[in-house]
Amino acid sequence: MDLRKLKKLIDLVEESGIAEIEITEGEEKVRITRSSSASNGAVVAPVAAPVVVAQPPASLPVQANATPEAPPQPEGHVLKSPMVGTFYRSPKPGDKPFVEVGQTVNEGDTVCIVEAMKLLNEIEADHTGIVKAILAENGQPVEYGQALLVIG
Repeated sequence: MDLRKLKKLIDLVEESGIAEIEITEGEEKVRITRSSSASNGAVVAPVAAPVVVAQPPASLPVQANATPEAPPQPEGHVLKSPMVGTFYRSPKPGDKPFVEVGQTVNEGDTVCIVEAMKLLNEIEADHTGIVKAILAENGQPVEYGQALLVIG
């Protein structure tokens, strides 16, 4: 790899703020990693060896489903987030939450807030029943369609 290309890559990593970049050209491979704040330089590590993926020995059993199982959700209607944002259980920090587990809610009752792009969007119950579970953590990001509450 050309030394000028390496210099440009190092400058790009420093300017962009990314932590690491890896470039492969043919059989040549270069990884540039930013150092911690104690050192402001970048580390260049050329690598020419091919990457080998090891297989487990035949004598070891291989699990077909290696993903951890999620805890079972309570049965009932699942209220999902209508948008990407930050989940809040109460109108303001320190205030009483809109709902608690075991509380009865009616369709149209405000049950939480999802903040998106500095707008506080009140999320209303779309089902009448008892709150069986609150699945999102206060102040944590939520995705579109992510389960927020279970109403039974």
